[in-house]
Amino acid sequence: MEITTLSTRRLNRALLERQLLTRRHAISAEAAITHLVGMQAQAPHPPYIGLWTRLADFAPTELADLLTDRRAVRLGLMRGTVHLVTAADCLALRPVVQPIYDADLYRNALHGLGDSKVDVAELIATGRELMAERPLTAKALGLALAERFPDEDPRALAHALRSQAPLVQVPPRALWGRSGQSACTTAEHWLDRPLAAETAPDAMLLRYLAAFGPATIADMQAWSGLSRLREAVDRLRPSLAVYRDEAGRELYDIPDAPLPPEDAPAPVRFLPEFDNILLSHADRARIISEENRKRLFTVNGIIRATFLVDGLVAGMWRLTRAGKPVSAGSSAAVRRSGPPLVLDVQPFRPITEEAKAALTTEAARLLAFTTPHDHEVRFA
Repeated sequence: MEITTLSTRRLNRALLERQLLTRRHAISAEAAITHLVGMQAQAPHPPYIGLWTRLADFAPTELADLLTDRRAVRLGLMRGTVHLVTAADCLALRPVVQPIYDADLYRNALHGLGDSKVDVAELIATGRELMAERPLTAKALGLALAERFPDEDPRALAHALRSQAPLVQVPPRALWGRSGQSACTTAEHWLDRPLAAETAPDAMLLRYLAAFGPATIADMQAWSGLSRLREAVDRLRPSLAVYRDEAGRELYDIPDAPLPPEDAPAPVRFLPEFDNILLSHADRARIISEENRKRLFTVNGIIRATFLVDGLVAGMWRLTRAGKPVSAGSSAAVRRSGPPLVLDVQPFRPITEEAKAALTTEAARLLAFTTPHDHEVRFA
């Protein structure tokens, strides 16, 4: 049977559709987070913008309530990075990605255990007892563990516990308009439920394809941070659709998943820092050029906020007040007094008047979502 070749542009339209970016959807934030298999959340507030740009009538209180009600949590998951996920996905996905953290336990260049002979099982038990008493910051956790293991680096001890126990960051961290230290406790303690027993990646990969596919095995590995996924894909292959990209690489997909035509409309959209749409494929040509990727990805790991024109990353944006950068959702952004909040739009190259008008309208909506007070849009 001949295998259909999918153009890069058609892969772009499929990605936009599955990422809820072709129209705003009338679903709950919890349903969206589930469909997206979590949202990268190294900074506390970008997921709010990520949900606003995807959902109809989304309000910050909806996500804040999920966090305070313990229906959603932030913890290290795919790629070893912090993700916002539902409580159910926290318990289901963390055991699947544990190999990432096992590899990092001793090898981490900054805080790995290296040649340490510390009893890791005892370390984990001690850490769990400490955090059952109260959530702790990484510094406080390291110092508390060092009292029990005085010959070890406190930072390495805290890092080791994070790699071997699922530590969730608790509110008020990541609540809209509020600030809070990154204090953690274990997922089992916070959610009062155990982790799932299943460690095979099969179900997780099917969900990845539903949200990011069609995709190669290399794409699956780039998104998850896991290696050697060929065996899992071979198990799933009889139930998958198989295509090829323009380079001849095999693409796997969920049968009957959306594959819009190349000319499907793609509205302008503002994306937050760290949006997973930019981080979830080995070959990112379907969403951003290599030239523009180098502009966005900084040496210190920050992935800047972007905007899409005709489905592709066309520039960056940031919020400022009195010329100083502020983060959407921070107390500095939502306060009622002071100079206006400014959304600076920086296209990578000249854009059409039509695109500029659409971006101006969308930027005004984003500013109204961020603050109900004085604001303005500026184009670089």
